[in-house]
Amino acid sequence: MLQNLIEQRRHSLGIIEVGRVLPHRSRRMVGPFVFFDHMGPAQFAAGLPKEADVRPHPHIGLATISWLFEGRMMHRDSVGSEQEILPGEVNWMTAGSGITHSERFEHQRAHGGPLHGIQTWLALPDGKEEIDPSFAHIDASDVPLIDEVGLRGRLIAGSALGLSSPVPVHSPLFYFHLELQPGTALPMPSGEVAAYVVHGELESGAERIGPGQMGVFAAGSNARATQPTLLLLIGGEPVGERYIDWNFVSSSKERIEQAKADWRAGRMKLPDADDQEFIPLP
Repeated sequence: MLQNLIEQRRHSLGIIEVGRVLPHRSRRMVGPFVFFDHMGPAQFAAGLPKEADVRPHPHIGLATISWLFEGRMMHRDSVGSEQEILPGEVNWMTAGSGITHSERFEHQRAHGGPLHGIQTWLALPDGKEEIDPSFAHIDASDVPLIDEVGLRGRLIAGSALGLSSPVPVHSPLFYFHLELQPGTALPMPSGEVAAYVVHGELESGAERIGPGQMGVFAAGSNARATQPTLLLLIGGEPVGERYIDWNFVSSSKERIEQAKADWRAGRMKLPDADDQEFIPLP
């Protein structure tokens, strides 16, 4: 049984379409997941303009995960990280008390190529919202594999189903990339659970979850694939109410206002390797 069935809202960022899934008016969060965007798929010719890049911008109170199906991106941040991400690898950035970063499409600019992936934000739990910012990169060979009859995938972050990811998460959660064959049951870890279908279809009772849709499951639910299906399974323990304003997440509206003032006044350090431009506060 589904608590919510959320349809992605597609919008153009100029050079690529993005499907926003979370937050949604019917569901703000799933476990600590407070933001879920489906990027692409897109195919670029060489010569992609620099204006297509995501210029330096700030975050507080959250962690971000970049997960790619195709393509590559270059990450730079204010704690000194400079890391390209490829499909199957994990970039995990903890904003905590404040971080700035950029995402550049340098490979596509030079050579052309695809871009297709998922961007998620996870709210940090009480007591950890103001931890020091940090960055971790996990190679594809270190991302745990699940390989069972009719079910194959990766545990991107967290712990569930007897697996634990090396990603240094801050609260109980799970984030799986799963490929299911027809008739295969969807695993249901403990905590809040949602599945986002990239392609294929899930069946839960009389309800169907198709491409571009996220189903949030009630406790005790079950679901199965009706055809070959690629999905992201997310969830975990709730962290409590959070406010979101632009790129800032916090349990305190006052803290968000302070972050906005800090960014407007230029008090948040830009990445050393990318400090010549930035995205202004809207």
